[in-house]
Amino acid sequence: MTDSRPIQLVDGSSPANAQNLFDRLSALGIHATTIKHPRVFTVEQSKALRGKIPGCHTKNLLLRNKKGVMWLIVCLENRTVNLKSLATCLGAGRFSFANPERLERYLGVEPGAVSPFAVTNDHTHKVGVAVDREILRHETLNFHPLDNSMTTSINSEDFLRFLESEGHTPTVVDFDKYSLNGEGRTEK
Repeated sequence: MTDSRPIQLVDGSSPANAQNLFDRLSALGIHATTIKHPRVFTVEQSKALRGKIPGCHTKNLLLRNKKGVMWLIVCLENRTVNLKSLATCLGAGRFSFANPERLERYLGVEPGAVSPFAVTNDHTHKVGVAVDREILRHETLNFHPLDNSMTTSINSEDFLRFLESEGHTPTVVDFDKYSLNGEGRTEK
């Protein structure tokens, strides 16, 4: 994280690190490959540094509504999402972006390292997961493994199996319906 204080999850435990995640994937019989690179914080930085990592690359957002209900949004990296429409689709009311403290307390990651792998730290199951239907059409998906200085590639079927094993069955959404084509706050 950005400072030297230890991170504590909302349940009082310490978050998993990349090696813990790799061990979890291995225990599930999931093959993944990981490439190290300089730390990245934005999709644009990721595009510039990832080289020729094959497969689908994503944008991952932690959003919350006024009642504090949180959703991890996993969509194509080039999506421009209409947050108002997406919140309506998910029955969430109105979305805003979760602050860095929520990222740490619920997912155990810092800004720039958000990925669906972080649900391994959501022991209290306070974060719902919404996945862009389009990413599931790709054989290989790429995410940061709780650390934005690495990218891990995983098969899309294994990705869904991982989420299920962590008790985070995703809501699959047709993001083509919730891209920037109407009113509401959007994220690029």
